[in-house]
Amino acid sequence: MRLYLLRHGKAEERAAWHGDDAARPLTAAGEEEVRREAEALHALGLAPDVIVTSPLARARRTAEIVSAGLGLEERLVEDARLGPGFDVARLEQLAAAHGAPESLMVVGHEPDFSETIGALIGGGDVAMRKGGLARVDVTGFVAGGGRLVWLLPPSLLRGR
Repeated sequence: MRLYLLRHGKAEERAAWHGDDAARPLTAAGEEEVRREAEALHALGLAPDVIVTSPLARARRTAEIVSAGLGLEERLVEDARLGPGFDVARLEQLAAAHGAPESLMVVGHEPDFSETIGALIGGGDVAMRKGGLARVDVTGFVAGGGRLVWLLPPSLLRGR
């Protein structure tokens, strides 16, 4: 399976946000940056079979913008397993629940994504920036069952 892990775009700062953290939205600048990233992904011909998002507002909005930019709105689904605590076990459950797709994009959060990538590739210190995208080719949901193909910083995707 080709697994694409997309960290949500820039969100309102936790310290400045007075509501429920699950409702913390992208900033206006974060939305614009995600739109530019979606254009780059479209130009690359990225077309995952399924796009699964965390239910948290910032990830959900990131996924909505990207799926629209790719013309794949009908492939977008929300799954609570992408909320806090996401790991390899949840990834395996999520992939099975969505038909074991050949190509899966998940939209979520740190530190879960970096830790999940590290576990899949058998170790390593991975750091995903907001708006960053990784591709891991997964042959099994065990330590070393994945190969990190690339990790793209958001500045590369946005053209800056």
